[in-house]
Amino acid sequence: MMTRGTALFLGIVICSLANAQDQDQPNSISVVYKTVGEKSLFMDVLVPPVRSPAEKRPAIVFFHGGGWVGGPLKQFAMQAKYFQSRGTVCFLVQYRLLDKDDHHPPTICIEDARDAFGFIQSHADEYSIDPERIAGAGGSAGGHLAAACGMIDVEGKPFAARPKALMLFNPVYDNGPGQWGAGRVGDRYLEFSPAHNISADDPPTIVFFGTKDKLVTVETAQAFQKKMQDVGVRSDLVLYEGAGHGFFNSDKPPENYQEQTLKAADDFLVSLGWLKSQE
Repeated sequence: MMTRGTALFLGIVICSLANAQDQDQPNSISVVYKTVGEKSLFMDVLVPPVRSPAEKRPAIVFFHGGGWVGGPLKQFAMQAKYFQSRGTVCFLVQYRLLDKDDHHPPTICIEDARDAFGFIQSHADEYSIDPERIAGAGGSAGGHLAAACGMIDVEGKPFAARPKALMLFNPVYDNGPGQWGAGRVGDRYLEFSPAHNISADDPPTIVFFGTKDKLVTVETAQAFQKKMQDVGVRSDLVLYEGAGHGFFNSDKPPENYQEQTLKAADDFLVSLGWLKSQE
């Protein structure tokens, strides 16, 4: 059931997107961030107008879901457009996909995600981005990639371009025995599973999760939150009663999960001091 606060936020979203168009904000541009052999990997960049030359803005890097084997690049296009209207630079990242018929772990997916963050950090001045306010976001396997970039060190060393906050939509972030993705990572799960790499230097995280998710259990999400909190890291878990995996894509009434999760994500960034409150 949609609350009065969510209904009010819907009006703010519509106005924000309309104002973005009225202000003649630039459309998204597509840039190559990496070339592998003859394949170029792109990211869509949504840049809000610069209000002053010295302004440094937050950024959000979105990774689509699809089990590491598929998924639409523009899955988070609506969210990106909204946060662009809030003064945030947003990126929709393409990454290499795994073959459905083999059982390789998502090594290349994580490599591309890390290189995307490296590219964005190295171009922070070009896009007027504050390097200390770059968030990673994604759904399902995309949530895994964002979490891996923020939580898993590279060859025993911290990942230099790691995100400073995480917004994860029903992420498959536990790849240990008996969990989702275990068939691909096998006994190498310590290399790939964010849930098995929790440490005190992890970024603050918010997780959006449906209680009827058939790929990841609520207990898995709650265990992740507890482990994060046990080491002193902020970890918010927002549960949506009766919702299944991929629920955040739905904009159908009465729930309109897309808008509900967007509001919670906005509130999270406001609480971090990255965005100003709209109230």
